Amino acid sequence: MDAAFTAEQDEMRRTLREILGKRCGPDEVKAAVRTAAGHDRELWQQLARQLGLPGIAVAEEYGGVGCTPADLALACEETGRALLPSPLLATAVLAVPLITALGTDAQRSALLPPLAAGGLTAALAVPGPALSTALALTGENAPGEWAGGGRAGGVQARPGADGGWRLYGEAAQVLDGHSASLLLVAAHTGGFARSRTLLFLVREDAPGLARSRQATLDETRPQARIQLRDTPAELLGADDAGATGDGVLAALAATGRTAAAVLAAEAVGAAGQALARTVEYVRQREQFGRPIGSFQAVKHRLADLYVHVQAARSAAYYAAWDPRQGGLALAQALEALRITAGEAIQLHGGIGFTWEHDAHLYFKRAAADELLFGPVHRLRAHAAHRAGLFTTPQEKVAV
Repeated sequence: MDAAFTAEQDEMRRTLREILGKRCGPDEVKAAVRTAAGHDRELWQQLARQLGLPGIAVAEEYGGVGCTPADLALACEETGRALLPSPLLATAVLAVPLITALGTDAQRSALLPPLAAGGLTAALAVPGPALSTALALTGENAPGEWAGGGRAGGVQARPGADGGWRLYGEAAQVLDGHSASLLLVAAHTGGFARSRTLLFLVREDAPGLARSRQATLDETRPQARIQLRDTPAELLGADDAGATGDGVLAALAATGRTAAAVLAAEAVGAAGQALARTVEYVRQREQFGRPIGSFQAVKHRLADLYVHVQAARSAAYYAAWDPRQGGLALAQALEALRITAGEAIQLHGGIGFTWEHDAHLYFKRAAADELLFGPVHRLRAHAAHRAGLFTTPQEKVAV
């Protein structure tokens, strides 16, 4: 493994940090999340034009940059530093890999170019608070019970009279679901006896589609509730592909591995920035006639935080190279962000405990991400299970 970054990667990170440093300060972030879209549309278009950010991991034949997921992870480390509210995670990290893996040639040709250009945004909708399970981060997604299992609840699909599909049901906690132009909806079809989970494409103007933005702990991660009432939809992929749904579940798991690596890098960026802002503060804040950062107890706490962040960064970089380690890297990065953000509030003293202080942006990101993609102990438990750490010798022989 060559851990050194290329000149192109360093330049991409430098340019992205420069743009976000000018356009995405804490005040700009707070203003952007309160818009109808939940992000700064002008900044999103600038990032798409100058850096091709939405299409970093999209093949060049579809108008993308053609880089690897590792490059996307490095870019997301910078967006994490600024807590950039954008459709990047929902579109480039979750939706694009699924369309690439499952879509027909016609679907890829029609959807990937506008997604790569930033003119089209997409969101993955899975029923209930089951995103981490659907992506096989905290448990196996094979049974498909997270999507309703063919019983009442979740989203159900049935063939329509016009040869298409109709969807019924609802999904909550859909990242950027209120503003996405295209929805990828996980739905069950075939009834209970022959139940299978498939993905369907739903346009923003589809009849019977109702979307409402939800109140969230972390406003930089906008979420929505999606309701489908006899809504026309297009099957993602060919009608005869993945008849049992295994192809869809495998694609979701593969997307989850890459997403975990990207999210780990993003969390590391946020943790590193929270630590940097705290170090800057303790250098300036004086008590008893000297900066509080000069006290040995404060130095020890900051040193512990530095170790947490650097260890998480190493794990995130390794996962960017080998996404199979994404779950463990994500667990370590989320833990590092939670600890660092909590200590940042403590070390800022009384001002840090005010709800309006910028330190709370990082604390809320840590808590919200663990709710969406964790918790940490389940991420680690699932990684350990897949690695066979809890398998008895008899079970290993049987396998």
